[in-house]
Amino acid sequence: MTERTKVTVRVPATSANLGPGFDTLGLALGLYDEVEASLFTPDGSRTGTVEIAVSGEGAGELDQGEGHLIVRTMRTTFERMGLPQPHGIRLNCLNRIPHARGLGSSSAAICAGVLAARALAGTSPLSDDDVFALATEIEGHPDNVAPCLAGGLTVAWTDRSNTPHMLKLVPHADIRPVAIVPRQRLSTEVARGLLPESVPHADASANAGRAALLVAALTVRPERELLLAATEDRLHQDYRAPAMPRTADLVQRLRGIGVPAVVSGAGPTILAFSTVDTQDLIAPEVGTDWLIQPLDVETRGARVVSPETR
Repeated sequence: MTERTKVTVRVPATSANLGPGFDTLGLALGLYDEVEASLFTPDGSRTGTVEIAVSGEGAGELDQGEGHLIVRTMRTTFERMGLPQPHGIRLNCLNRIPHARGLGSSSAAICAGVLAARALAGTSPLSDDDVFALATEIEGHPDNVAPCLAGGLTVAWTDRSNTPHMLKLVPHADIRPVAIVPRQRLSTEVARGLLPESVPHADASANAGRAALLVAALTVRPERELLLAATEDRLHQDYRAPAMPRTADLVQRLRGIGVPAVVSGAGPTILAFSTVDTQDLIAPEVGTDWLIQPLDVETRGARVVSPETR
């Protein structure tokens, strides 16, 4: 089935929503998981054999068999390509992206699984658009998948035929994301379950304007006042606040001193945009209970790598 028996895929963390761009905007971040995936024939030709080693985030916690998200994604991808399932799948996962914190760990795993299976298949019928569509189908939403695969700042949407699309934009060189990561976790399902079925028209209108302004601020004019106005949200953050009161409080305090801060994805991580006149304001306000992690914007997205290119 394969021309290659082992590949390594590098996938970045992502931050979705970015405040007003609910289920639409996403940013790839310079924090990576690496997955070495290989196929093998077990002794006795037993089918469905899985061997998984995990270091870093999720070590000792994640499923060690067929239930592992990357394994499930790889098997779905082989099926979608019309190929037989491999006898054995071996994974060596180096996880740096925090789990259940709003930094796209699940999307990263899904993208890694699809790309690993495609690479292992050699000549694959899956185009890049097919990879994006399949990853979105498995994840359920395109806003984290798009920046993970493409890198940079992405706008993602689904058309009336339920086909996902994305547009990649290049953030301004002065954009400096800072992830502020708490110890506690929060599942996306819990956070999404707090959202109302409908919102006031005025709130929807306000968010549409802020999302458009945010694209301009991130790509053309990354000024503090513009970023602060552009990251205002009325659609999801306040509704989710009861599930993460410390996050909501810190976002409010940071914004109160002029730092453009938002809930990253479904939370509880906070993403702040550091500027020359705010970079010294963040740490004193945050204190010691959170991990403050300045990050670069990842511009290339997920990819199969060799040892020389890591």
